[in-house]
Amino acid sequence: MNTPASNHIQQLIHDSGIFNSKKNSKKSYPNLDFSNDTILITGAAGSIGSELTKQLMHCNYKNLILVDIAESPLYELQQELEHNTSINAEFILLNITEKESLNYLFKTYTPTLVFHTAAYKHVPLMETNPYEAVKLNIIGTKLLADLSIKYQVKKFVFISTDKAVNPISVMGMSKQIAEHYLLNLNNQNKTKFIVTRFGNIFGSNGSVVPLFINQINSGKPITVTDKNISRYFICKHKACSLILEISAFKNFERPVFTFNMGNPIKILDLAKVLITFYNEDINIEITKVRPGEKLHEEILASNETLVPTTHKDIMQVKNKNDESNNILNLEELLKITPFQPASEIKMTLKKYI
Repeated sequence: MNTPASNHIQQLIHDSGIFNSKKNSKKSYPNLDFSNDTILITGAAGSIGSELTKQLMHCNYKNLILVDIAESPLYELQQELEHNTSINAEFILLNITEKESLNYLFKTYTPTLVFHTAAYKHVPLMETNPYEAVKLNIIGTKLLADLSIKYQVKKFVFISTDKAVNPISVMGMSKQIAEHYLLNLNNQNKTKFIVTRFGNIFGSNGSVVPLFINQINSGKPITVTDKNISRYFICKHKACSLILEISAFKNFERPVFTFNMGNPIKILDLAKVLITFYNEDINIEITKVRPGEKLHEEILASNETLVPTTHKDIMQVKNKNDESNNILNLEELLKITPFQPASEIKMTLKKYI
């Protein structure tokens, strides 16, 4: 199996290091200067948050504030980094939807740079738990943004997703609404809000790659939801390196960025390549597309176009229409309760799309 698609998949496997215990041994790291910045990372124990943290270990920075609501993953990150005696970091258990706790955090540490990676990301799960998607992905983002303005954060980098483009899922809608809220804060405040929008992190926790590997290891058939379904993929090391590069940009015209991820990959092709790594006689079963899933994701809406930057793997997303500078009114979303039917909450979300 030697096609452009399989070569792309094998390169992602190599770059992600999922079959290599020394996966970080030959990686290059950004050498950026954040020596005047106190950096806050939400979702610090997640795939993106933890990788950003590890890459920042190779940069100059003033202080790191690592926030997560998940106790065990945050503890594991703390243990992983404890050998690094030069690390200047605080590990803080905190729910970013709790206003008083979040306000105290900003007041105590006064961050100057925020990387907001915390989010609910699983599409089918958010279809049945839309209140939680609204609470974290939208309201949590709003709280962080509002406090960033209050405490004069210089830059706020939001980790978005291609699922926010022409969304049909609760998760995608919640991320698009969060994008719009942040972008409408620009030009009205000193805080600069930046959106990075990209596809699936290859091999991340809870994603399709570890699912397929678990199915292979247990001798079960690999389940693919549709023979034509495809996704954009990027390895977390590259994604986080590019996020850090963007955060260090001094001048740029447009605040939305996306990355060079190559062509979308068919999930069926991904399953076939993984099977060859194990030399196992594993069957592939085609099931059905799950609630909220699209056959194909997009990185641009119909009113958007790509503009190159000085970095070959980073593109700016230009809105062809006049962009609104009015602050997005989230009043109706703020009134959503956990007792409302999922269908009713989704209808409310659609009003903002």
